Amino acid sequence: MSKRQPIIKIQNIVASVSLNQKIDLQKIVEKFPQTEYNPSVFPGLVFRLKKPKTATLIFGTGKMVCTGAKSEKESRSAVEKVVKELRGEGIQITEKPVVMIQNIVASAELGGEIDLESLVYKLSKVMYEPEQFPGAVYRMDEPKVVFLIFSAGKLVCVGAKKEEQVYEAVDKIQALLEEKELIYYPAPP
Repeated sequence: MSKRQPIIKIQNIVASVSLNQKIDLQKIVEKFPQTEYNPSVFPGLVFRLKKPKTATLIFGTGKMVCTGAKSEKESRSAVEKVVKELRGEGIQITEKPVVMIQNIVASAELGGEIDLESLVYKLSKVMYEPEQFPGAVYRMDEPKVVFLIFSAGKLVCVGAKKEEQVYEAVDKIQALLEEKELIYYPAPP
């Protein structure tokens, strides 16, 4: 168990949604002029919500992708709100939307300096090319996530499908960095 408590923030959740039916996007544009739809550029319609602050792409196939939520719960409630608003304007949606979390992006601060040069030698599945990018890329198998690791002790975690996986992965990487003596914490004042 680490001596330091990491600061973890969920930055974005990407969820795919299936309505199991076709949707008339032109009808949505007529009812919701604030939506963005330009089929010659992109086949999806963009439906933005202020609360929770999300953008949902809606496709004619009945598939949707919701981005911008900061929790799984917020992601699901955004989808429910979009469906409720569509139904409220007479857009026929017959079934309950099937929501699947595809990717959770989170940031973490470990509060110490990480030795990226040594990281490459002490851990497997690490890519570090400082001329290309200032962070190291580390692929974790369990949970299956990818970390961007920066020398200032900051991490970006992508690929989790559940929030618990983010916390588990950050704890695991922090323990690994400590065990391999790759992180140095400043002495308390």
